[in-house]
Amino acid sequence: MLRPRPSVLRALASLSLALAVPASFAPCALGQPAGFAPDRLPLDPPLSARGVTYSPAIPTPDAVLGTRVGTRHLRPDEIAAFTRAMDAASDRIVVEEYARTYEGRPLVQAIISSPENLARIDAIRAVNLRLSDAPGSVSDADLEGMPAVVWMGYSVHGNEASGADAAVLTLYHLAAGQGAGIDSLLRNTVILLDPLYNPDGRSRFVEWATRSRGAIPMGDLQDLEHNEPWPGGRTNHYWFDLNRDWLPALHPESAGRLARFHQWRPQLLLDFHEMGGESTFFFQPGIPSRTNPNTPAINQVLTTRIAAYHARLLDRIGSLYYTRESFDDFYYGKGSTYPDVNGGIGILFEQASSRALVADTRNNGRLTFGFTVRNQASASLSSLDAALAMRTDLLKMQRDFYRSASDVPREAGFDGYVFGDGGDPQRAAMLVELLGRHRIRVHRLARRAEAEGQRFEPGAAYVVPLDQPQARLIRGVFERPLAFTDSLFYDVSAWTLPYAYGLPMAEVRSLGGLAGDVVSGDPMPTGRVVGGRAAYAYALPWTGFFTPRAVYKLMEAGVRVRVLPLPFEASAGGSRTAFGRGTVVVAVTNDVPADTVHALVARIAEQDGVTAYALSTGLALGGADLGSTALAAIERPRIALVVGEGTNSNNAGEVWHLLSERMRLPVALLDARRLATLDLSGYTTLLMTGGTYPVPAAEPLKAWVQRGGRLVATSTAVAWATANGLAALDARATASRDSLLRALPYDQLENARGAQAVGGAIFETRVDTSHPLAFGLPEKLWFFRDEDAFYAPSRTPGANVATYTNAPLAAGYLSKARQGQARGAAAVVALRSGRGRVVLMPDNPAFRGFWLGSSSMLMNAIFLSELY
Repeated sequence: MLRPRPSVLRALASLSLALAVPASFAPCALGQPAGFAPDRLPLDPPLSARGVTYSPAIPTPDAVLGTRVGTRHLRPDEIAAFTRAMDAASDRIVVEEYARTYEGRPLVQAIISSPENLARIDAIRAVNLRLSDAPGSVSDADLEGMPAVVWMGYSVHGNEASGADAAVLTLYHLAAGQGAGIDSLLRNTVILLDPLYNPDGRSRFVEWATRSRGAIPMGDLQDLEHNEPWPGGRTNHYWFDLNRDWLPALHPESAGRLARFHQWRPQLLLDFHEMGGESTFFFQPGIPSRTNPNTPAINQVLTTRIAAYHARLLDRIGSLYYTRESFDDFYYGKGSTYPDVNGGIGILFEQASSRALVADTRNNGRLTFGFTVRNQASASLSSLDAALAMRTDLLKMQRDFYRSASDVPREAGFDGYVFGDGGDPQRAAMLVELLGRHRIRVHRLARRAEAEGQRFEPGAAYVVPLDQPQARLIRGVFERPLAFTDSLFYDVSAWTLPYAYGLPMAEVRSLGGLAGDVVSGDPMPTGRVVGGRAAYAYALPWTGFFTPRAVYKLMEAGVRVRVLPLPFEASAGGSRTAFGRGTVVVAVTNDVPADTVHALVARIAEQDGVTAYALSTGLALGGADLGSTALAAIERPRIALVVGEGTNSNNAGEVWHLLSERMRLPVALLDARRLATLDLSGYTTLLMTGGTYPVPAAEPLKAWVQRGGRLVATSTAVAWATANGLAALDARATASRDSLLRALPYDQLENARGAQAVGGAIFETRVDTSHPLAFGLPEKLWFFRDEDAFYAPSRTPGANVATYTNAPLAAGYLSKARQGQARGAAAVVALRSGRGRVVLMPDNPAFRGFWLGSSSMLMNAIFLSELY
């Protein structure tokens, strides 16, 4: 029979002191109502009598914050201030800032250990890194003297509030607690406590909850406090789910966190979340059949052992909980799963949420915020007890994970991967840079390679060998899975990074002689002007991810920008150079003085990494001359993005980030509820990225398009646009799920229905590269899809810019019935409507901000749609 360890008992007693409050007290601020207190821990006298003491030299949360934890939602600045207060007061804590959010809020992490350990923390970190960098040098005897590294991360979703408040209690317990159990914990572990992953989202939530609350807490789920306005506090400034950003590492929060992760490479990472209020408390392991196959079996064995510590503690305090349901360990881009492919263990905690201070639920009765904080803090302490008890097992698992990395090529049956630049060195360089941040070694291709029927050339391709420490992570981000043991996924079923970046790739059986120099430093191509000062014009090929950004800068400066939709050849820098469709032509004789043109082109080429070619004549050596009748001036885009209630905030945020952060373009955010009455005449381009839109807006939008506006509809906005007469595109019939499921018993229906959904997979398309929307793109491009509706290609000649191939599923799960729908389906359709244009993209082109190949086509739709 398992018995609670003494350290668990001491931790519980300390937690009771931190959470216990008087039955009533005078309110000190709005949002801390009179008579409202968090739940006491139901500890029996023998248990509470075994409690630790607290150092009076360490200020309590009450003293620092002026409130009891659990009586209201703490603001991000209060949480950061308390963390720094513990640093100032305790010799067990060092606080470091590792990033700033888009809104300027600090992200801090507390390093917690014994004073003796902190005095030699750099040496401890260096020894810990040997487990992954030089695992063969670490013996079992060495492990006995090594501290385990535990990472504790709270509230990546800003409106999942209880985690961050529990972090405050946990931090105080570690700073002030006294007793043999705490001394042992601090001596044998280094704890990295991040109290709040998402300060910007938390700020939105707390502001709403606080100003929507009266003197008496309301448990009524229809009350305003329980119903955040769009976009809610879950996401960061640009409405991204930061818990899906560990692999893309696109945002400052994630980029800083990823760098921090690899500075330490913890053995155990704890990730504290909330879920619907009708649930109880979840901790991993998750659904066994949905564990990523690249995760070693020992990971789940140890995860199950750790779960016993949570169960014993929660049993004692009477909290309901569950495991092996609902959640999985498949997508490596989540905080609780990323450690699994880096030699550690990630543990997801999901607490039923009260959202407000109280919630009247069907299953849990009156659920209070204090109760949810109690459970999260309890799980924090049980996790630390497990880490202490299982310290050598965790260290050994990480060491053996990296020792066995050399076996991966043999297990895989090939030596590595090669990927080309797909005609865009910038997208390829961005992928190389991302791989480097995940400690993946990348080589330049040394000689021509042929694999999987494709040819890769030196200077335009890279090699990623599997024979390196991050072998399993490499497989996890490069592989193209098509066979699965389960047909349901909590998140996506595929995320193949080269396809996301729009790049061709292949497995290579033998890398003999292919791996050249290791890429180091910044791999981004250096922009330049070839041929010096132009006598006639500059030619900028419409290749390179940041070409639209460069072109916009020219437009902003008043330069007339023209695009030649035909290929040509010209002499530049003494060499005959071929230029593809969509080359930008900037004449020296322009709307601004020639000296200004020369200076602008040189500066922009350097800033944006584009190559400009100086031409001395408009007479081509082959193909169209520069003054061809096909040459067309393009207008500076004035962009509006429809957002607000009913729209998909994730999709909208992805496009907003693409335009604002990556391309540095101004974009107006228009409230969908006002769309029918807004004056759209000042915009050239309107973007609708999915969700529901008001029907009365259809006629004004139609009139705006007819007058020359350009509408780009993506994801489910395509269904709205076609249903409301803005474009004609036919949805393919979906086989009735009921007809597929009729013979199944009741207990199989839910899973069988889920198996027919498009839950996140990658599809190969064939691209018409002669179309303006495809300028600069390869003939093959990969789109990410998580929507159910497939559309037949347009009957309008020339309108189908990209269509799914006859075998379109490139990676991920899709039922056989759905695969039939996908064959030859429309991926991008470009239509005319009066003097305007309508572009339909049923997929999500900017998925999670890292689907750069299809993002380039979206940028083409914004800049070049007037050319068709």
